[in-house]
This record gives sequence, C-alpha cells and structure tokens, in this order.
Amino acid sequence: MSLKNKAFKGFFWSFIDSFAGQGINFLVGIALARLLSPREFGLIGMLTIFIAISQSFIDSGFRNALIRKQNCSNTDYSTVFYFNLFVSIICYFILFFIAGAIGEFYHEQILADLIKVLGISLIINAFGIIHSTILTKEIDFKKQTKISLIASLFSGVIAITMAYSGFGVWSLVTLTVLRYLFTTIIFWVYTTWKPIFVFSIVSFKELFAFGSKLLVSGLINTVFENIYYLIIGKYFSAVQLGYYTRADQFRMIPSLGLSSVIGRVSYPVLSEIQNDIVLLKNAYKRIIKSTMLLSFIIMFFLAASSQNIIIVFIGSKWLPTAKFLQLLAIIGSLYPLHALNLNLLQVLGRSDLFLKLEIIKKFLAIPTILIGIYYGIEAMIFTMFFNSLIALFINGFWTGKFINYNMIEQLLDLAPTFLVTLATGVLVYYLGTLIILDSLYLLLTQFMTFSFMIISLYELFKVDDYIYIKNLFFEKLVNFKYGKA
Repeated sequence: MSLKNKAFKGFFWSFIDSFAGQGINFLVGIALARLLSPREFGLIGMLTIFIAISQSFIDSGFRNALIRKQNCSNTDYSTVFYFNLFVSIICYFILFFIAGAIGEFYHEQILADLIKVLGISLIINAFGIIHSTILTKEIDFKKQTKISLIASLFSGVIAITMAYSGFGVWSLVTLTVLRYLFTTIIFWVYTTWKPIFVFSIVSFKELFAFGSKLLVSGLINTVFENIYYLIIGKYFSAVQLGYYTRADQFRMIPSLGLSSVIGRVSYPVLSEIQNDIVLLKNAYKRIIKSTMLLSFIIMFFLAASSQNIIIVFIGSKWLPTAKFLQLLAIIGSLYPLHALNLNLLQVLGRSDLFLKLEIIKKFLAIPTILIGIYYGIEAMIFTMFFNSLIALFINGFWTGKFINYNMIEQLLDLAPTFLVTLATGVLVYYLGTLIILDSLYLLLTQFMTFSFMIISLYELFKVDDYIYIKNLFFEKLVNFKYGKA
C-alpha cells in the first residue's frame, strides 16, 4: 500500500474513531447536561488537573517514543507496559492520600470521595496504553474505532441511567471509570499483543532518552492547559466552572478531535519519511493546509452560532456558557496548527527542543493566569488568544529552520481559507442577531447559510485546499463504488 493510501485509510478510520466516539460522548454529555446541574460538572472540572497530571506521569513520553522507533520488540513494549502500570499505582495512592487536602483547597469536601473513585481509571487505563500504541503505530484505527464506540456507548448508557435515577455527580465519575474499563477489557480480548515477563533496563534507557523530554514538556503543558479549571474553581465557583467546562468540551470535540486525528495519523506516516526533508516538507505542507481548512470551517461556525447551539443542545439554563464558547472556539481554530508544528519536532527527534519551547511559552502564559484571577474569566480567555498567536510564531520559527517552511509562509498558505471562512462566520453571526426565529430553526438557518456560502466561495475562488480535499474524496468514492478501496 502506498504511503498516500496508507495515510488516507488511517485518516478515515481515525476520523471515524475520534468523531464517532466523540459523537457518542457528545450525545451522552447533552443528556447528562439536561439531567445534571452546572455545579456537578464544575466539581468534576476541579479534579481535571490532578487526573491529567497523573496521566502525563504514567505515559512519560513512552507512547511517542515507541511510535517513532522503527523496529520495536516485544521487550520494548513489555518494559513500557510494566512501567506504565507501576506509575499508575503510585499516582493513585498519592491522589488517595491527598484527597482530603484537595477537598479543603476548593472548600468542597465531596471532592475527596470523588477523586478516590475517579483515580481508579488511571490504573485501568494503564493496562491498555500499549495495545492502543501498537494499533496507532500500525495505523490501524479501524479496530480502535470499534473498541472506542462500544466502550463509549455502554458507559454512556449506564451514566445516563444513573443521572436519571438521582446519582448526580457520581454518574459523571462512573462514566469515566467505565469507559476506560470497557476499552481496556476489549483491547485485551480482541488484540493479539500480550506482555512477556521481562523489564529491560537497556530498552527503558533508550526510550526514556527521547520520552523524558516529552514527559517534562507534557507535564508543563498539562498544568497550564488545565490550570484555568483550577483558577475558576478556586477563585469563582463550581457553577462558573461548570459553565466554562461545558464550553471547553464543546470546543474540544472538534478542535482536539481534529488535532488528535491528524496527529495520530501524521506522526507515524511522517516518521517513515523523516530522513527525506523535501518529501517531508511537501507532505507536511499538505497536511497543514487540509487540516486548517477543516478547523476554520468547524470552529468559526461554532463561534458564529454559539448561543443557539447551547440553547438547542443543553438548554437555556446553560446560556452563560455561550459567551465562553464563542471565545474558546476562535482560540481553538488555531490549535491544530500548534499541534502539527510541535508534532514535527517529535518526528525529527527533537524532543529536547520540544521541551524548551514548552517552558518558554508557559512563562508567557503566566500573565494570563493573573488576569484571570483579578479581572475575570472573559478577560482571561481574551489573553489566551494573544498568547496563542505568540506561541504560533515561536513554534513556526523552528519549523522554518528544519524544513524551510516558516510561520509566515504557513500563514500565507492559510490566508485564503481563513479570510473566506472568517467572512462567512461574521455574516452568519449577524444573521442570527437579525432574524427572529425559534432557536432550533435559527440554528438550522445559520448552518445552511454557512454551508452554502462556504462551498460557493471556495468554488468561486478555487481555494487549493478545498479542491484537493474534494478531489481526494470523490476519487476514493469512485474507488469504493467499483471495489477498489
């Protein structure tokens, strides 16, 4: 199979895995949002940073180190498996013993019990990390898709039933724990890999030499990505954090979902051609342009119709979420570009530089945190946007140095897509303020107007990224029709 076909097949199944799985999670989230209160979502948001930091320690950069290594042995996989499991147990016991302090920090004593149960998901997930890594390395997302859908569906049904029965915040805890449990069980039943009883110091040192930098950079990134949850929970209220978490989750489904899809596919694919700089640049350039076209379309529509989206999907009691969603969606439109630029550094083996850049960018984010404390959540989100722009140029400088594709050139390539989509988004936003309709019908009107204008303008101006994706789609559709897929 050619690299292009291999990448397309991987992208297709990764897309289905991410968006079908997240689609189920989204529907589950809608049902739970209608059954539960913003405060209950806020309580889980308060614990997010502790779970995320623990997960960074458990992975320790080994996942990407294994994917990048071109000839992994079962000894490599088994060594990392036992390390992941050991660290997950350590992290759980630490969370267990500091649970009371977490509750006192937020002045919410129920958090002590919640973190003790939620932390179990760390150990459960550690049992399945290697299975997922192997499938990703092989660009086999079809199997991951099936596993993800089954796990999300069953855990979602149980969580909704619990919420309907009055279990409150515990239904959200159960949702997370069961999703990891079902995923891990199915990995072990339906994949062939099993660990052998060996832990190689040589293998550990080799992989950790690359992964250790990703561990530190991952920890720094995780802390700063989730510290906004901590600030809002500490200095505002669980209710305000609930509004913010729902907005962030609406934003993350397309933004992080798209980044995850492209990252999971592009990392192993680009790793195969890491030694051919010309081929690497051409492939990378195509990936960026295609990815950002999709990102701009999704996120600008989300920003333009945020109020109607919130009312239609989770109800008017969540309306304060809309203003957060609008701002976060604009910031989220740039996230895939950040992720891809950093992804390239890993492909080229520069995890040391990856770490240095994360440290620099997080120091620049400190004013954002202070602004959030003293001037409120909206001011904090505005500052996040400007930090995002600065970070783009920091990342892009090194992309330009290594493969001669700097941030200025990237932005010029993205300008036609950005300008067309931005203009369409602004028009659709004002359309929503001028037309008086029920929220559902107004949202449908905005969606149809946005879709019609985007396609018409892309066709009119012959936007290269759009033409490429359209031709590729129809090529694969024809091949599928005649049994050539």
